[in-house]
Amino acid sequence: MDQRHRIASLALGLLASSGAAALDVKVVGLFPSKAVVQVDGGKLQTLSVGQKSAEGVALVTVDGDRATFDVEGQRVTLGLGHARMKPSSGPESVLLTANERGHFLTDGQVNGIPIRFAVDTGATFVSLPASEARRLGLDYRRGQRAIMETANGNAPAYRIKLDTVRVGGITVHNVDAVVMEGDNPSVALLGMSFLNRMDIKREGEIMTLTKRY
Repeated sequence: MDQRHRIASLALGLLASSGAAALDVKVVGLFPSKAVVQVDGGKLQTLSVGQKSAEGVALVTVDGDRATFDVEGQRVTLGLGHARMKPSSGPESVLLTANERGHFLTDGQVNGIPIRFAVDTGATFVSLPASEARRLGLDYRRGQRAIMETANGNAPAYRIKLDTVRVGGITVHNVDAVVMEGDNPSVALLGMSFLNRMDIKREGEIMTLTKRY
């Protein structure tokens, strides 16, 4: 199948700024600069970038197998990650959907810069590969040098603090992290230094993170 025409088939609850009602948005097809969506179980409609549906769902960008939408000033990217934005009243929460391998991947931000995370409840800290740390502009070698145990043995690392880590509508400040040199890890891991501030609930392929403090 042409990757430009891949089917997303993921549901997304987008909450309007009033916090009163949720819009159920399902992306059923992604094309260059276009997305086919179903809002609240209605008819399929094709949105071009910059176009807004009658329900107020606007397509901002399409990037490969992900699309970013805007609903009354709130933006969310629908792919293999976020499934819900936080309500304007009540605890901040986000739903994550597992991929075909059972892994929870999500788009997030570190110090305001986009990054792709793999959720890892077995990791003590948010863990970043050195290549990602450099991309994020982190001067990690000024951090505390440490040796971390990995599946491939001990590996050099640097302990640092991240100003902010954001996933969906949840932002956590002053997050402990480690930067791993070499290929450990090969992806950024969303570890317990972020997750221990959440209530975590898993039901099958859905994981709900709700911020506690």
